[in-house]
Amino acid sequence: MNAQQVEANVTQPDSPVRVDYVATCQLPTQWGVFDMHGFEEVGGREHVVLTLGEVTDGAPLTRIHSECLTGDALFSLRCDCGFQLAAALEAIAAEGRGVLVYLRQEGRGIGLINKIRAYKLQDGGADTVEANERLGFPADMRDFRIAREMLAHLGVTAVRIMTNNPRKIDTLEQAGIEVAERVALQVGRNAYNDHYLDTKKAKLGHLFGL
Repeated sequence: MNAQQVEANVTQPDSPVRVDYVATCQLPTQWGVFDMHGFEEVGGREHVVLTLGEVTDGAPLTRIHSECLTGDALFSLRCDCGFQLAAALEAIAAEGRGVLVYLRQEGRGIGLINKIRAYKLQDGGADTVEANERLGFPADMRDFRIAREMLAHLGVTAVRIMTNNPRKIDTLEQAGIEVAERVALQVGRNAYNDHYLDTKKAKLGHLFGL
């Protein structure tokens, strides 16, 4: 899949977003038993939201997490994604309620195979933004409006958002979802992802205090 094909599958900023609710089940985890809500986007991509406890009252602790197979499932040290996912679920469980939105937007929207290609360029010295650009992609192709639609379906109108990315805050606020608080999620820095995290701060505006 090339850059043009990927871009064709990404919702454009001025186009309507539609995500249909499908079903809910229980999901037991090491942190507790969550409810898992399944959604399907027009175009076929599937997304899920995990909720714990009552989330329609006040501003629940919330994480919007984009899929990262290498970090979330394969324990890669090249990024902080898997560490953030675990820390977010642990924090929600400790609070007794909260929301985790899991978006299927692998590789900041470029897909798994192109992410592997980008990693190859990073092996040769490119940073995470340069690698995307050399492959013909923007630095970040994700659309966080999808999360807005799923939160609205679940009756969540205000959140305390766990993120280092101000774009997520902007998207939710522009959609009418109140961001009552930003909760920093700074975990997993190591020798393999040091440069990656520095690049996210310098070029993507992430709010690290590391």
